[in-house]
Amino acid sequence: MKQPQHGTVTDGKGAATATPQSRSRSRTVPLLLAICGGLMFAGFVALGTWQLKRLQWKLDLIERVEQRVHAPAVAAPGPERWQQINADADEYRRVRLTGTFLYALTARVQAVTELGSGFWLLTPLRSADGSVVLVNRGFIPAKENDHHDTTNSGVAVVTGLLRMSEPGGGFLRHNDPAADRWFSRDVQAIAAARGLTQTAPYFVDADATGVTKAIASPGPSPGPGPGPNGQQYPVGGLTVIAFHNNHLVYALTWYALALMVAGACFWVGREERNSRRNAAANTDSIDREGEDGRREDGK
Repeated sequence: MKQPQHGTVTDGKGAATATPQSRSRSRTVPLLLAICGGLMFAGFVALGTWQLKRLQWKLDLIERVEQRVHAPAVAAPGPERWQQINADADEYRRVRLTGTFLYALTARVQAVTELGSGFWLLTPLRSADGSVVLVNRGFIPAKENDHHDTTNSGVAVVTGLLRMSEPGGGFLRHNDPAADRWFSRDVQAIAAARGLTQTAPYFVDADATGVTKAIASPGPSPGPGPGPNGQQYPVGGLTVIAFHNNHLVYALTWYALALMVAGACFWVGREERNSRRNAAANTDSIDREGEDGRREDGK
């Protein structure tokens, strides 16, 4: 005779029926799944909503940056404001500087631009108060030399975009101050390697049309010289303003996962209801068969 399964009892004719313990376990598992599904659904919805908030923040930031880029140039922040400088409030602001270039302390920072690969030329600009701001005078190809007359350091005016320091280095490449190899415009590291003090925590990307203008020089004003192909180097105004803005895609992804979890929970719930109905129908059938059997035995 076939033994009844664990958690079942048999009726008088050997038919197996579920015990209260097995029925309790069968209800516990779907309940736990429902709780887990509800938590996952709420989590995915929360993540999607957070990405929508990030999207709004990013759009506001882009709008502010656009306004700064096209606004008239203002005086660059002086030492009294350096502690308050931050990317959200100040980066890409058009500024104006006046000072003397220290061409001999120029740092060549590796760069890839629309003109090809080469270097940014970061040259310290010393103001009348002794403070220093690193100025990215522009791009120069790797095979080109800086054609500025480094013996002539007249006072110059620079207009450009305020940029935040880029500490550390580039992708998988670290700055090497000892070897004077730079992969990012790390203001603090470059200033330390050049022995500069009272240096601003930011640098300035010079404009294409406002690179330098000598206003007080004993001789010819220093300016970019032509390379072998006639191109004037360094080339300024190559700042690329781009913001990664995939927040809407991320939000839709999280919401889609939430819908998938909801669909899975609905399917599991429907299957559970159908299973219970079938079990109830089988139990009723067994009960009727048992009642009919007892009636026949009574005869």
